[in-house]
Amino acid sequence: MAAKDWALLTADLPRAPRAAKEPRKGGEVPGAGTALITRTRPQTRKPNMYRVLLLNDDYTTQEFVVIVLRKYFNKSVEEATRIMLHVHNHGVGECGVYTYEVAETKVTQVMDFARKHQHPLQCIMEKK
Repeated sequence: MAAKDWALLTADLPRAPRAAKEPRKGGEVPGAGTALITRTRPQTRKPNMYRVLLLNDDYTTQEFVVIVLRKYFNKSVEEATRIMLHVHNHGVGECGVYTYEVAETKVTQVMDFARKHQHPLQCIMEKK
């Protein structure tokens, strides 16, 4: 196939636009002022976890502690009773492990609920 025939066959095909050439200014070095941009992957970390703990006292009833564990920590009756007895016997018991914001919210909810019902129950959080 001759070049002339090829030109006739491809004449009606769309062509890619040609890059415009910029005239060089005196003394310019090609490629000067360009930088290589690289993407960095963001470093993701697991959030710090916090233990929510109940502290024993001589005034809060065991039934109230079970109610708190069921209401705010979604524990079954058996598990709430087990945790309550652990708090009673050892002075402190873990209710759950959560991210900072969730743990802080649960501590606040428990403390507000205890104060509302006139119990001195203490609930704290500590970094795991």
